[in-house]
Amino acid sequence: MSDFYQNGVVANFHNLTKRRTEDLEEELLAFSQRRKMGLILPSLFSELERPALTKIVDELTQVPYLEEIVIGLDRATKDQFLYAQEFFSRLPQRHRILWNDGPRLTAIDQKLKAHGLSPTQLGKGRNVWFCTGYTLASDRTDCVALHDCDIVTYERSMLARLLYPVANPTFQYIFSKGYYSRIADQKLNGRVCRLLVSPLLKALKTVYGDSEFLEYLSSFRYALSGEFAMRTRVLNSVKLPSDWGLEIGVLSEVYRNYSPKRSCQVDISDNYDHKHQSLTTADGMGGLKRMSCDIIESLLRKLATMGVNITHDSFRVLKATYYRNALDLVDIYRHDAEMNGLKFDQHSEEVAVELFAQCIIEAGQAFMAKPNEQPFIPSWSRVESAFPQIFQELYDAVEEDNL
Repeated sequence: MSDFYQNGVVANFHNLTKRRTEDLEEELLAFSQRRKMGLILPSLFSELERPALTKIVDELTQVPYLEEIVIGLDRATKDQFLYAQEFFSRLPQRHRILWNDGPRLTAIDQKLKAHGLSPTQLGKGRNVWFCTGYTLASDRTDCVALHDCDIVTYERSMLARLLYPVANPTFQYIFSKGYYSRIADQKLNGRVCRLLVSPLLKALKTVYGDSEFLEYLSSFRYALSGEFAMRTRVLNSVKLPSDWGLEIGVLSEVYRNYSPKRSCQVDISDNYDHKHQSLTTADGMGGLKRMSCDIIESLLRKLATMGVNITHDSFRVLKATYYRNALDLVDIYRHDAEMNGLKFDQHSEEVAVELFAQCIIEAGQAFMAKPNEQPFIPSWSRVESAFPQIFQELYDAVEEDNL
């Protein structure tokens, strides 16, 4: 599909020619002589029992340019960790599994927690944080990619396209974000990005005033994609959220530390699908509702750090503005789906919008209730300043687990 969109403040790289993966990999192999590349895979043990991760590993066995793969393993017993070692053993690249529930990493976690330097809650953010720590400790890569382990349509071309902008030594980019269309089973997916993030960013501009930061976020065509790459040195100063605000949080941190000209986004797939979540869980708190509340609260806290005056009254205005924007988008998506011969359930779309509107109020109340809460995990540069030997300890613990 020919698409020359360059209207945001970050560079867009399109898939204009359907270039062969082998051609990209040949160039990346040449780049690897100057910039070593790695990959981080945050995973629950349960994902090893699903076909998506098996397909991902099969694809990665064919990748010739990776120096190292770091796998974060959550919710695993000792027997399950041993199973994971066997599961990933067919990877030809150097790879290490972080057994996050094992005694060695648990001891490090407790040591850091005693000084307020460890993640306060379990989840993807904590998993990624420990993986980035080991990546820095290993010091084998100059740029590193991250992607989720539930991509059922995974192809190794996704990784190649994601890494290319930060690995190419003639490019200036330090951060690369993947984007893609979300169509499966003849319908539009990606509800949180389509029906929450896009209209919410527009509403935030209306209520609190436009800013370069909001323009930066609005420039990303899939701000919630779990696929991104960056120069490894960036990991040192990034403060990761520990909740579902991870993707927005990473974008915020990159914006804080670097010019938007150093960021880009890449079309990595025409056919992307992964594990789907329901709007809520049985207790009415989990699923997309929890994710949405975390994302909204993350945005509010970031705006507050930039001097935006966020008040109780403004949440009602924000909710109303968002709601109107979102309903307008539902009409547009309905027309788009109809024109492309896709199924479209207007009722379920508007139910999602109503839930997200309520999340704005709940996230706002949570923000006001704890205005001084520290939502980010400390950066590794801060941890190292407190514990100068932390990288060596983390490296040794992982190596001993992987013997």
